[in-house]
Amino acid sequence: MLILRSVVLFAVAALFEIGGAWLVWQGVREHRGLLWVGLGVLALGLYGFVATLQPDPHFGRILAAYGGVFVAGSLIWGVVMDGYRPDRFDIVGAVVCLLGVAVIMYAPRGG
Repeated sequence: MLILRSVVLFAVAALFEIGGAWLVWQGVREHRGLLWVGLGVLALGLYGFVATLQPDPHFGRILAAYGGVFVAGSLIWGVVMDGYRPDRFDIVGAVVCLLGVAVIMYAPRGG
């Protein structure tokens, strides 16, 4: 159950961080305005809060593992929101990152 909670929290964190960065990007680079930027900043703040809810108490481990979630999630976001078409190297890289997440977060550790 702790692994499921952790995976869900990583997904929510990715939604807030990637979505927040995308909103800022849209506000600035696509000239959609300060409302988009402000919503992005708010989402980025929520990402920081969600990360604190992970069951593992080690900040470094959480953020290191989250990096892999961010990589894969960013590619998925690009596909859904921007029509990006990842190539095989993008996909292989994302899989490698997610394997890193699994090793860092969920490998059995002797007490």
